[in-house]
Amino acid sequence: MSLNSESILKAYHNLNGFLVKTPLQLNENLSEFYGCSIFLKREDLQPVRSYKIRGAYNFLSQLSDEERKKGIVCSSAGNHAQGVAYVCNKLKIRGTIFMPLTTPNQKIYKTKKFGNSWIEIVRVGDSFDEACLASKEFAEKTEAIYVHPFDDEKVITGQGTIAVEILNELKKVDYIIIPVGGGGLISGIGIYIKSLSPETKIIAVESEDAPSMARAFENNSPVELKTISTFIEGTAVKKTGDITYEIARKVVDKIILVPEGKVCSKMMQLYKEDGIVVEPAGALSITALDFLKDEIKNKNVVCILSGGNNDWARLNEIEEKSLIYEGLKYYFLIEFAQRAGSLKDFVNKILNENTDIVRFEYIKKSNKEFGPALVGIQLNKKENYAELIERMNSCGIKYFDLKKESLLFNYLV
Repeated sequence: MSLNSESILKAYHNLNGFLVKTPLQLNENLSEFYGCSIFLKREDLQPVRSYKIRGAYNFLSQLSDEERKKGIVCSSAGNHAQGVAYVCNKLKIRGTIFMPLTTPNQKIYKTKKFGNSWIEIVRVGDSFDEACLASKEFAEKTEAIYVHPFDDEKVITGQGTIAVEILNELKKVDYIIIPVGGGGLISGIGIYIKSLSPETKIIAVESEDAPSMARAFENNSPVELKTISTFIEGTAVKKTGDITYEIARKVVDKIILVPEGKVCSKMMQLYKEDGIVVEPAGALSITALDFLKDEIKNKNVVCILSGGNNDWARLNEIEEKSLIYEGLKYYFLIEFAQRAGSLKDFVNKILNENTDIVRFEYIKKSNKEFGPALVGIQLNKKENYAELIERMNSCGIKYFDLKKESLLFNYLV
């Protein structure tokens, strides 16, 4: 098949009646703050709470009877798995789904629930790429039909149906901001948008710690990253697709890399201000707005909220990363004299109404005058950090800021 606006429009009609047409909502809070019209494409409101159901259905619904009898296999960090599981259940197709061991339990649970008795889950590897390799080996041995999460034409055209819905509602779109992992979503949307609205800017957003598409652009071909962070698991891919890379080169106007902590802050902001729950990958698009604030004034901007499968067991981690990014939380190793009243002196001399101890770990050492303690301190505002350091220096406190030592710091956070 060919990848073009016609094939995407055909996929759109193929999907009609199977899944909901998600809302394109004007967000008043974001629009007022950035001085433009910001619309949120709410793919987090799909039955499986992500856009992945589109590509999964477009692929599986076109299998022949013979292919269906062989069953299907796929690999996923969560959302693709849920989309495939849901469609397998609806179309009565047997499926085996390989998921990384790092996949949040909430996504494992939902995948099982959506697939019911029609799917089997195999957990293997610490990343999507390891699970992907295992799933392909399984497909070769069993002759099951492999459903790639992004680097497949039918999957790409299915994801591109989002763009049809957007242009059906909003005639003038200046910017579309899209989260990127393997590139299936931005490829499908980009093909359709650039065909019908070539002046629209397509903005790709990745985590600084998993920049597979950005590195592919720099190297003029997909390149496998040695290490990535899996915190934003929905886009944690070491190597972008071959098909998706070639399309992205033609349709993407800019790639923006964002810090994980900033993504966490935007997740919390979106929940507090609008009651919208998104997963980290789902918040990538609105996180990029700060990097575009000067050029999007008075423009029509669409942000794709790609998914809402957030595991609430991760809430403390999300809040922690947000506070650290915002400069409101710090960890220190502080040397205390091993005598009665040492902690009281520290509290009286160093802390004030703008600072608070949120973590304290100390074990008394015998036959030693001094002992280290792990102290977590939270500030009312980031400007208070300089004052805190000045007070510790003036009092002769011996300390080590763990934020400057990545190995120790990552052990804590």
